[in-house]
Amino acid sequence: MHYTFSNLIKKFNINRDLALLLIIGGLYSFGIFLSNTFVNVYLWKHSGDYITIAVYNLGIFIFQSATFVLAGKMAKKMDRIIVLRLGVIFLSLFFLSVLLVGHHIATYNFILGSVLGIGYGFYWLAYNVMTFEITEPDTRDFFNGVFGILESLGGMIAPLLAGMIISYMTPAHKGYMTIFALSFGLFILAVICTFFLQRRQAEGNFYLKKVIMERRKNRNWRLTLNAHVFQGLREGMFLFVITIWVFLITEDELYIGIFNLLLSGLSLVFYFVATRLIKSPMRKQAILFASILLYGSVFIIVFDTSYLKLIMYALVVGAAMPIINVPYVSMTYDVIGQAKEAKSWRIEYIVAREMFVNIGRIASIIFFVISLSIFPSEQAIPILLMIFGAGYLFVFYFMKHATQFKQ
Repeated sequence: MHYTFSNLIKKFNINRDLALLLIIGGLYSFGIFLSNTFVNVYLWKHSGDYITIAVYNLGIFIFQSATFVLAGKMAKKMDRIIVLRLGVIFLSLFFLSVLLVGHHIATYNFILGSVLGIGYGFYWLAYNVMTFEITEPDTRDFFNGVFGILESLGGMIAPLLAGMIISYMTPAHKGYMTIFALSFGLFILAVICTFFLQRRQAEGNFYLKKVIMERRKNRNWRLTLNAHVFQGLREGMFLFVITIWVFLITEDELYIGIFNLLLSGLSLVFYFVATRLIKSPMRKQAILFASILLYGSVFIIVFDTSYLKLIMYALVVGAAMPIINVPYVSMTYDVIGQAKEAKSWRIEYIVAREMFVNIGRIASIIFFVISLSIFPSEQAIPILLMIFGAGYLFVFYFMKHATQFKQ
């Protein structure tokens, strides 16, 4: 039977806060995809150095992890809308800072990464906690799927638009400044949207240590955190290396936009399919299937890289990631929902999860920097991609042992 988007809205009884949260997530996705992909390229153009880009990303993940802890403490003492708003404000400040430093971006790579990491920390802590509170087990797959669709739309339209602006504006620096300014404006709109959300006050102390120690007693929680470390190991270097490869081969930002258009376009289709078809009993099989696809995609590009092969890689990744993310995120929230003191410690569980993802990301980038300090990049990077590209296979390994939850 064919369902329209409005039918799905009625079926899942979407309330105003859930709709607003999706709108904020959509604005966030469009703003980030419009510019953040090209920050790495802009850094490359002003440094020609992988390590400069890696240090920028290291700043992001270190400060994102630290800010998650601070944001978690704040969210137990004040309205979580304020925490969300702080995140969007820091994201706005990041793009404003990029506009101000301009050609000197490589000099301030770690500082800029730190500002962006702080924004990510505040934003994602509040967004994830509010997602956990607003959604129920029977609406989580829908919410995650729709959010994935919005991310995919942002990933399709924004990088292509940005690539066109940079390619056709002369000098290219003017194009970069234009897209950074547009992202700044989108985050201002997101800040405004937060004023329409219902206030969400939390009370109590911050028990992060207890939640982390709960790994010893709660097998599902231990397995889930282990899975998130390997998720982070895969994400760390993949978040910037592939984009730089596309630019090095094509030397044109427009081709980066086309690459992201195809990747996100296929993700859009598969997020819709995954939302409709992947039910609770199928979650683990879906993660296994997509993890194999995702790891196989690495071998398309590591031995002989061309733009055509990168496009093939993008298509495989675009199909695989939604098939992983919809069940994986839902299983994670189910584990948290059934963990000890889930209602009163939900913020701590979200913080712990993100900390373990960032442990993996930080380890991946540190290993990347050390490897490139010893070996030539053309030798080290393909090997690193093959090693860390297996991350989601380990995600499946851990999640397959987690209890299957009844809906």
